[in-house]
Amino acid sequence: MSTRRRQQRGMTLIELIVAFTILVLLTTMAVPLARNKVRREKERELRYALREIRTAIDKYKDMADKGQLGQLKADADGYPETLEMLVDGVKVTGQPGGAAATGGFGGMMGPQQQGIPGAPGQASGSMSDSGEKKMRFLRRMPKDPFTNSTEWGKRSSRDDPKSSAWGGQNVFDVFSKTMEKAADGTPYAEW
Repeated sequence: MSTRRRQQRGMTLIELIVAFTILVLLTTMAVPLARNKVRREKERELRYALREIRTAIDKYKDMADKGQLGQLKADADGYPETLEMLVDGVKVTGQPGGAAATGGFGGMMGPQQQGIPGAPGQASGSMSDSGEKKMRFLRRMPKDPFTNSTEWGKRSSRDDPKSSAWGGQNVFDVFSKTMEKAADGTPYAEW
């Protein structure tokens, strides 16, 4: 009868406590690794979104300096007045080297920029309902992965580089509105 009890015997209380302790230790080690992975992914998305918007601003500035864009405000310094202009599009003029002179929008982009219209860093042209040619620099405004919003902090070319308040003259740069900091202690707003 005692051999039968030994064969049916389960785990003792001490064995259960040891097994549970091992599981708790493994879980507590895995949680920070998962958090770091999520944070690294958000940081990668933030870098990509900032690069996409800043590239679109630079393309707008280049075209404005070449006189390829429609009427610009005199105090805008060649930068877009709002971020929405990059998505909505801007009227293109028929200046030499512009869309009208080349018969399309391909002549406005250099060889390294030609490709899929609306891809990151790509300008794309279209005809509006009124028949005027418009240049779009972004398909849609990227989301900030930390705030989960398309609202970005903006700086004009006349603002202090560390300023968190926008002067409103133009959009020279963008930054994340999150107050969080990277692992090295750098605020994401300074990226």
